[in-house]
Amino acid sequence: TSMIVSDIMADLFGYDKYSEITRELCIRGTYCDLATRIDGKFQMIIEVKAIGLELKDLHVKQAVDYGANQGIEWVVLTSGDIWKVYRVFFTKPIGTELVLDINLLTLNPKNTDHLESLFLLTRESMIKSGLYAYHDQMQATSKFYLGALLLSDPVIETMRRELRRLSPDVKIQVEDLRELLKQEVMKRDVIEGEKAEAARRKVQKAASKLLRAKKEKEEPETQDAPPTTESKGGQVSPAKDPVGTL
Repeated sequence: TSMIVSDIMADLFGYDKYSEITRELCIRGTYCDLATRIDGKFQMIIEVKAIGLELKDLHVKQAVDYGANQGIEWVVLTSGDIWKVYRVFFTKPIGTELVLDINLLTLNPKNTDHLESLFLLTRESMIKSGLYAYHDQMQATSKFYLGALLLSDPVIETMRRELRRLSPDVKIQVEDLRELLKQEVMKRDVIEGEKAEAARRKVQKAASKLLRAKKEKEEPETQDAPPTTESKGGQVSPAKDPVGTL
């Protein structure tokens, strides 16, 4: 199976079979089946199982352990027809997320989505950080990030403003509205757990960055404003430049 996968990597995905595909990479005394290396840097570890074998969680753990021990973020588990791509997060404990799940035997060459998924495994995509961009897109539209966004201050403030516009007599505070969303509207698995917490931190970081940028933009405008002096009659007029004496 390793030979078949190696041929697929070369003929279909564009890797050089001799300089960019490494066989039996030694990792802490054990060997993973294949690894790709571009410009001297390992990009992806590939753990190969027998064709037709069902890929189980135990196989995933084995492949992820290889990636974690070698410091490689992208791990592929394949049986030749099935290709599962995981991203490894170097946290404590080590985290993983399934990014791609492709069955080569069911791909439709006329289906654009299928072709785009397949392209993510190519050498060209790896050079252009295609998997990173795809995973970032996945995260941005995941239920965890959408949930964190709904509970963020800017969105809550907007909802509160709209509620007051629709029902002027209704008085509700930001925190009360946030709790109502948590308890009555949103599913618990969307707002609890490691992924939900990671999404919340990312949304808060983005909001803080936006706020800082807004303040930095406002400060120069304040500093550039001309000083004013009060003239007779209480009217305010721009201060005149001092006139030097001879």
